[in-house]
Amino acid sequence: MAIGRRGVLAGGAALCVGGGVIGAPAILRAQSSSKINVGHGMAMHGAPKYAADASTPDYVNPAAPKGGAVKFGTQGTFDSLHPFILKGVPATGLGTLWETLCWHARDEAFTVYGMIAETIEWPDDRSWVAFNLRPQAKWHDGTPITPEDVIFSLETLKAKGPPMYASYYADVQKVEKTGPAKVLFTFRGGVNRELPLIISSLPILPSKWWAGRDFEKVSLEPALGSGAYKIDSFDVGRSITYRRVPDWWAKDLWMNRGRNNFETMRYEYYRDAEVVFEAFKAGDTDIRRENSGRNWMTRYDIAAVKDGRIRRDEIEHELPQPMQGFIFNLRRDMFKDRRVREAIGQMYDFEWQNKNLSYGFYKRSRSYFGNSELEAKGLPSPEELAILEPLRGKIPAEVFTAEYNPPVTDGSGNTREQARKAIGLLREAGWEIKDGKMTDKAGKKLAFELLLNEAGFERMALPFKQNLERIGVDMSVRTVDTSQYRRRTDGYDFEMIIDLWGQALSPGNEQREFWGSKSADQPGGRNTMGIKDTAIDQLIELVVAAPDRESLVMRTRALDRVLQWHQFLIPQFRSGKELVAYWNRFSRPEKIAKYSPLAYDTWWVDEAKDRALQRGETK
Repeated sequence: MAIGRRGVLAGGAALCVGGGVIGAPAILRAQSSSKINVGHGMAMHGAPKYAADASTPDYVNPAAPKGGAVKFGTQGTFDSLHPFILKGVPATGLGTLWETLCWHARDEAFTVYGMIAETIEWPDDRSWVAFNLRPQAKWHDGTPITPEDVIFSLETLKAKGPPMYASYYADVQKVEKTGPAKVLFTFRGGVNRELPLIISSLPILPSKWWAGRDFEKVSLEPALGSGAYKIDSFDVGRSITYRRVPDWWAKDLWMNRGRNNFETMRYEYYRDAEVVFEAFKAGDTDIRRENSGRNWMTRYDIAAVKDGRIRRDEIEHELPQPMQGFIFNLRRDMFKDRRVREAIGQMYDFEWQNKNLSYGFYKRSRSYFGNSELEAKGLPSPEELAILEPLRGKIPAEVFTAEYNPPVTDGSGNTREQARKAIGLLREAGWEIKDGKMTDKAGKKLAFELLLNEAGFERMALPFKQNLERIGVDMSVRTVDTSQYRRRTDGYDFEMIIDLWGQALSPGNEQREFWGSKSADQPGGRNTMGIKDTAIDQLIELVVAAPDRESLVMRTRALDRVLQWHQFLIPQFRSGKELVAYWNRFSRPEKIAKYSPLAYDTWWVDEAKDRALQRGETK
């Protein structure tokens, strides 16, 4: 399960609990002949870990003190407080304002527990799901969250939100109020076992507040929320501060004990990544998630790190690693031929870059589900072959005969062998070098633009550009501001960008949004590559319909193999660790959330450390 770049999932409650079977109302009995389950939580496969009377999640300190402030640094700007439309650039952190029907446990692959909803009901075939809302679930103005709010949220987001919502909830056939505090969702098809859990992540919006307002208009008016925080103040494009709601209706629910501890959270905006880094070192921000191996290895040799005022942690985790790479826009004719994409990929010298720019810190990405059991390795197993054989002739032949791996160099910077292969592939595709430029039979040069929104990426792009020049391919590099980048990428007005896809341990509906044909032309969607492939569509539907964990793993591996061998992108790198630096005034639970290693909402300001830091000491 995942949500796209424009989607907003709120900070975290849930409708579900997990367990027994009781007599069901007649309206629900009529929906299915399957046994009816009722519980406080629901797992994608198996049973929920936590009981209805759990004390707190294992990775949370229930005694964590409340209070204090935290400041984060972020790059770019914002001009909207409305994150549920394509227009505008929404402020960071807005997801904390609205709760969802369910809360997602971070130490289980995909299990949800009731937040706005007190209980959940579903048949064994999962053809529908019903949520019974908590009587104490309130908006910040004290009014109750109602079934009408739930219905409004689904219908409005599908009709007026970013297209990803319509895609994500496409199989919801009907939503209706079936009791004073009950909402019933009916699904079409009956093979999407994930859909009840997907619906539980629906952000719930206040229907009465929006009744007199234009939902499709960019707004700087803070909307009515239900989450642990409210907007306290903001300076458009420069900063936004959120303040904890002291009488928050959900603060005593078991999953919230020891969470949401900061009194205020502030996001400071800076013009580029370098200024964000300098602001952290100067103490203007408190916590920095580092995404540069070079920075981590070379740029923390400062007094505050040496004397312990700044801590640096490398946190191991078991999350699938995002696939990040230079992606081809398949909507452009020059990239429709796989041989062209493969040839261009030959000239990206990861080994040289990793050694000279990142001090050997990274590993090369090769899978869309890396660092997990979902990753396709070696040759297909018999179980995978049973899935892939019906698609023979519609998918790359190499899927059946070889393990995919990106090209490897010796790291010396000599790419002569890779250039030879690239030129051969391009010649097969109808390109020749004429007057030093790669040219097709019509005389058109092979030239394209790499669009970036962060100057830091130029360091890896420029050596790639130089290597491409050696085979007569022109790649220009253009860095634009956040607003322009968003406009162009939302409208797919680019030839190549750097993008990434994070994956969950339980992939499902979001795969349609990532690689499905129907999402390729939806503005602001996550199928940025523009994939339209019927075989991939079939594999996605098999993943969505997987009846158990074993079949989900095999079907996902089959999908991974096909994506790999299509060479839709040029894989970059991954680390397998979370890198975080922070001023030594915070504490965090000893036990790390298995699938969310940072989990800032479980941190707290440690008064003793804070006092010591203010005195210039460490504790």
